[in-house]
Amino acid sequence: MTSPRPLEKEAYDMSGARLALTLCVTKAREGSEADLDALEYMFQQLRFESTMKRDPTAQQFQEELEKFQQAIDRREDPVSCAFVVLMAHGEEGLLKGEDEQMVKLENLFELLNNRNCRALRAKPKVYIVQACRGEQKDPGQTVGGDEIMTITQDSPQTIPTYTDTLHIYSTVEGYIAYRHDQEGSCFIQTLVDVFTKKKGPILQLLTEVTRRMAEAELVQEGKARKVNPEIQSTLRKQLYLQ
Repeated sequence: MTSPRPLEKEAYDMSGARLALTLCVTKAREGSEADLDALEYMFQQLRFESTMKRDPTAQQFQEELEKFQQAIDRREDPVSCAFVVLMAHGEEGLLKGEDEQMVKLENLFELLNNRNCRALRAKPKVYIVQACRGEQKDPGQTVGGDEIMTITQDSPQTIPTYTDTLHIYSTVEGYIAYRHDQEGSCFIQTLVDVFTKKKGPILQLLTEVTRRMAEAELVQEGKARKVNPEIQSTLRKQLYLQ
């Protein structure tokens, strides 16, 4: 028995073009190629038009996102959603380009918001960030034994600038993100496995990614470590990729 098709008002229309841009610094980031291979497979499976750029400088991170935004706005066919994958060394709020210079994530995020990218206005924009957000390391913890206010309008004519965006970070604020020298990062590999094999709204899939990563045992320098992604969402509807 198949599940009922989500109502239009409850789910994003995914009948148009699906676009993806991946910017990845591979320099001094062993295992990055495994992540790129996994992402390429995922985007093929999910019917995305995918572009990948290796070893961007800090300025090129900005320039490539600007080109991506401009190309989206120039398209004559409808666009359903956009994915942007950013992989590099980093700190909280910053990514390090191949030239060791820093670029602000905030500047990259704003390029596709509802003000700056008309073709993606009210469309889902998903950012996947595989990068450290600090130096802290989580050894893990032993587990022992809203009221929502709504405001309705008959026919809203405007939309907030920052809706319809999903930020998926490989780790929580202040903490390290882990990457295996040959197998790639736990985060990207887990995300690709879930997104290509499971069906359901994207936030449900991300809960599965978080569960798997929380259960994973990572060892760094002989010590057990824990890591989990952080999801920040302003999506207004369900987003189905399958």
